[in-house]
Amino acid sequence: MTMGELLRIQPSELKFPFEVRKQSSCAMQLANKTDQYVAFKVKTTNPKRYCVRPNVGVVLPYSVCNITVTMQAHKEAPTDMQCRDKFLVQSVIVPYGTTNKDINQEMFNRESEKFVDEFKLKVIFIPANPPSPVPEEDEEGTSPGASSAEDESRKSSFSEPELSAVLKLKDEKDSVDEQNDKLLEELESIRKQTGQGRIGSIFVILVGLVLGILIGYFLRIEVPTLQ
Repeated sequence: MTMGELLRIQPSELKFPFEVRKQSSCAMQLANKTDQYVAFKVKTTNPKRYCVRPNVGVVLPYSVCNITVTMQAHKEAPTDMQCRDKFLVQSVIVPYGTTNKDINQEMFNRESEKFVDEFKLKVIFIPANPPSPVPEEDEEGTSPGASSAEDESRKSSFSEPELSAVLKLKDEKDSVDEQNDKLLEELESIRKQTGQGRIGSIFVILVGLVLGILIGYFLRIEVPTLQ
């Protein structure tokens, strides 16, 4: 931000995103700090390369004026990305009621008795598309995120033989459960028909033995665990 007696100019440097064969623009704001009408004029050392809208005007008391500066496309980039172009903003107090049509070059003549305030601004090129940051790699040349993802993939995947064994054991378990349900139904039916508690107890013991044998069988089988 540039401070002066009449206008406050923002920014203090004109920064243009630079890209070969493409136009670029930046904004500039002039703020009148006085209770007077202030006329301004914007000049540049390279008028063929820049378009300033508006390049002249009147800023009313305690108000602002927004300016757009457009840089024409370059055929090639400077070797050092340095720009020697400069801008000059001249400002002067003018009579109350002055309009843009009333502005002329004589108003900014420093040889006259009027006070003419001047500000110089440099032009700076900035890359239009800065390179994106590259994630750091670990000692083995892979990023930590990729390594973690691979570990999770290995944990949650099974080979075809392992998956086939799991599905087969699941089917066998479902079959045992179904047979167990049938045995319990038959036991209940026999108890109702005979009314003898002794026979019911024998069937309970038999069912318990069958379940114990099946549980022991499953405990001896090592089954891969899905994660």
